[in-house]
Amino acid sequence: METIYLIRHCQTTGQEPEAGLTEQGERDARLLADRLGGLDIGCVVTSPYLRAVASAVPFCAKHTVPMETDPRLKERVLSGEPVADWKERLAASFDDVHARLEGGESSAEAAARGAAVVEELFARPGQAAAVFTHGNLMALLLRHYTGAFGYEDWRQLTNPDVYRLDRAGDGVRVQRLDWRP
Repeated sequence: METIYLIRHCQTTGQEPEAGLTEQGERDARLLADRLGGLDIGCVVTSPYLRAVASAVPFCAKHTVPMETDPRLKERVLSGEPVADWKERLAASFDDVHARLEGGESSAEAAARGAAVVEELFARPGQAAAVFTHGNLMALLLRHYTGAFGYEDWRQLTNPDVYRLDRAGDGVRVQRLDWRP
C-alpha cells in the first residue's frame, strides 16, 4: 500500500476501553463513512477499543470492507494511576519522549508500536488502508512521520480527524483532510 488514512475515532462517551460513541459521534461516523467512500480503501485496521471500532463500523458495513483489530493501535497509557496534572505531564512527554510515569508508557514506546502497524500496512500490496486509533497515539504517529507534531498540535485534533499518509521514496508525506462533506 502506498496510502494510509490515519483516523482518530469519533466523539466518545468516555476514556475507558468500552466507552462507545455519543449521538454526535454516531452521526459523524456515518458522515465519515460517506466521505471515505470515495477513496480506494481496501482494508480497515482499528484499535480494539469500542470507540474506535464503532467509528469504523459504518464505513466497513456501507462499503463491504473487511475490518481487523490490532491491540498496538490502542491509546497510549500515560500513567497506571490517575494523574491530576495529566495535561502538563502529557505536554512534557512530547519534549522528553523517553519519560515514563509509573504504570505508563513513554511517547517513544507508543510511537514505535503504532509505527510498526503503519509500516506493516505500507508493506502490503493492494489498496489503501484506513487505520482507526486515538488522539495521543495519532499525534505520536504524526510526529514520528513529520518530526514536528507536538502538544499544541495534539490539542487541535478533532473527533474524528483524518490524515493521509503517502509513502514517498524513503519518507512519508502527511496531509490533513477535511472529512466533512
